[in-house]
Amino acid sequence: MLDQDKVFQTLQENGIHFFTGVPDSYLNGFCHYAYLHCKENFVIAANEGNAVGIAAGHYFASGEIPLVFLQNSGLGNAINPLASLADDSVYGVPMILLIGWRGQGNTEPNHPQHALQGKMTPGQLELMNIPYEVLEDDEEQFSSCVLRATDWCRKHGKAYALLVPKGVMAKVEKENLPDSRHPMSRREALRIILDFLPKDTIYLATTGRMTRELYFLREERGESKKNDFLNLGAMGHLSSIALGIAMKKKDRLVVALDGDGSAIMHMGAFTMAGKVIVPNLLHVVFNNGAHESVGGQPTAGFDVDFTGIAKACGYETVGESITNEDELKNALIRLKDPARAA
Repeated sequence: MLDQDKVFQTLQENGIHFFTGVPDSYLNGFCHYAYLHCKENFVIAANEGNAVGIAAGHYFASGEIPLVFLQNSGLGNAINPLASLADDSVYGVPMILLIGWRGQGNTEPNHPQHALQGKMTPGQLELMNIPYEVLEDDEEQFSSCVLRATDWCRKHGKAYALLVPKGVMAKVEKENLPDSRHPMSRREALRIILDFLPKDTIYLATTGRMTRELYFLREERGESKKNDFLNLGAMGHLSSIALGIAMKKKDRLVVALDGDGSAIMHMGAFTMAGKVIVPNLLHVVFNNGAHESVGGQPTAGFDVDFTGIAKACGYETVGESITNEDELKNALIRLKDPARAA
């Protein structure tokens, strides 16, 4: 892994002091360092398009080139503002895109959700006329790449991408930034939910730790996985998938086991609860305030009133966040009946 002290020294020498984006495990070393050392100029965004907008605002206000960090799967979220706001034919916003290149070659044979995106990444950048270089675990190469990138940005007024393969910006064992302020673990809460809800309940688990814990909990309990959908990609879209299933399977309880980072990423989906009547859909947001599976960098989860937002969007709620086993059991008793009014 590149020495992050030298990485940030190189960036700052080239006039890059502001960092925003969505964490990725391939960028764990970079994100961890920025969180600890650049807090006033480090913003974890709701999604990658949000990050491009924040970066553009920084440039408009300061004239300085910002850096946007993201996993390549997030390019889809970023394309609209990159093409319609930051392009040199519109406002001409220079920025460095630091992109974790998941699915490159055969680096992740057990993660099919990254395979197509890995193949598409260079082509997506080429279609947007964004030049790119592939970083190596070599400090001199990194320095020369950053110099070329910032020179290009200043000259052409648009983005320049640095693709980051596995191992260049992250250790083999990810550093984590744990937060243990709440007593009930995700695993404990998941166990209670499986115990309390009907056996034919359809469960959808969001990408990340939730899918793994649901899978292995089923293994430990000797239970069938036939009613489980493990959402390996499409972060932020779990509740939308659950909505589509619940509309068709009206006689079954459908439970979306979501995460705070996922729910925040496309929170506009909450508004569908007030538009489409699905009393058999139960949306559970597990809020640990972190992007845990990629290193534990904080989300806005502990600063957001998910319950209040959900209620304002048309959800029936229990009125407050759940913090312990008894509260969770009481909430499930109240909300598990598919026949209740929306």
